[in-house]
Amino acid sequence: MRVVIAGGHGKIARHLERLLAGTGDEAVGIIRNVEQAPALRDLSAEPVVLDLESAAGDEVADVLKGADVAVFAAGAGPGSGAARKETVDFGAARLFADGAERAGVRRFIQIGSIGVDRPPRPGADEVFATYLRAKKAAEDDLRARDLDWTILRPGSLTDEPAIGEVHLADTVDYGQVPREDVAAVLIALFEEPRSFRRTLELVTGNTPIDEAITRL
Repeated sequence: MRVVIAGGHGKIARHLERLLAGTGDEAVGIIRNVEQAPALRDLSAEPVVLDLESAAGDEVADVLKGADVAVFAAGAGPGSGAARKETVDFGAARLFADGAERAGVRRFIQIGSIGVDRPPRPGADEVFATYLRAKKAAEDDLRARDLDWTILRPGSLTDEPAIGEVHLADTVDYGQVPREDVAAVLIALFEEPRSFRRTLELVTGNTPIDEAITRL
């Protein structure tokens, strides 16, 4: 498979690229900074320098042509202000989905976040509240599209080694999950029709990933 990943230098994306190299599949990582390209090549991924905050739709579609799966794993990241939550977590997600439609890529997986359905707590930081609104808007935009989409909402992300056992369902109790396990679940979902047009939540659990997928 050819898998195009927005946010190609992110932590989840780099786990995903490494796993794809191990399966003989082709990973293409979209990055903003050319200095990140060597890190992707070290993972046998193809880097493409493209700023999804300013790119034209045709540019995004060109990168996605011939892809089997599009994965949106980009985010403004810690330390960014409210404006970039809007332009990346919502705007870039929408642009990437537009590109998938133009390129004829039906399979689309978007990394979301548990909790976006709930309003921010009173007194919550405004930047975080903007982030939640942007992620929710990106989900709503994707649900309205004629794509074989899945929204995967992991819990609190950690850099611990993969456990290989998860709880994956429409709704789960809040918890943690290693980024490496998130990447493994993404691959398991690529060709799983039971996950099409569904929003799934993911935390560490007691079920091996393959079994968790079959229970969907």
